[in-house]
Amino acid sequence: MLADVEEIARIQRDTWRTAYRDLLPAEVLAGLDPVDAVRELVEQGTATVHVATEGEWTVGFCVVGPAPDSEVAEADGTLPADADTTGLVATLLVEPRWGRRGHGGRLLAAAAETLRNGGATRGVSWVPEADRASLGFYRSVGWETDGVVRTLDAGGRPLREARVTGPVDLKLINS
Repeated sequence: MLADVEEIARIQRDTWRTAYRDLLPAEVLAGLDPVDAVRELVEQGTATVHVATEGEWTVGFCVVGPAPDSEVAEADGTLPADADTTGLVATLLVEPRWGRRGHGGRLLAAAAETLRNGGATRGVSWVPEADRASLGFYRSVGWETDGVVRTLDAGGRPLREARVTGPVDLKLINS
């Protein structure tokens, strides 16, 4: 997986610069260099990283693992009854030029399988509220927003994210 670090970082950088150019300040996007963060994540081993390929090209990736309490807590800070069996899809990105080819669905199906194998019954992820494409993608597989939002500081500009959640019994259907 260490061999994929540079490509994963490139995909994150390029995808964010395309998909989030209207959501994040230009200086934040220009300064985005996730290589060290991706390398640390892969070396830690606390999360599983799946990659999507098409031919010889790496076209997307997904990071999945146990969900920290802070990711599953309700808006008032209380933990739901299933907090111990909730997993986190920390990142799921497919380069826009490779979109609409099923890579996102396959990545989420692989993430769901990883979560199930780890004992999870439900997954969560965070999506910018203004990212209609990603919200629609999650909705298409039965994941919905649950009413919990958070606001991040994105270079001095607030970025609101909605939490999506759904079952991890997703199955990949070949058509």
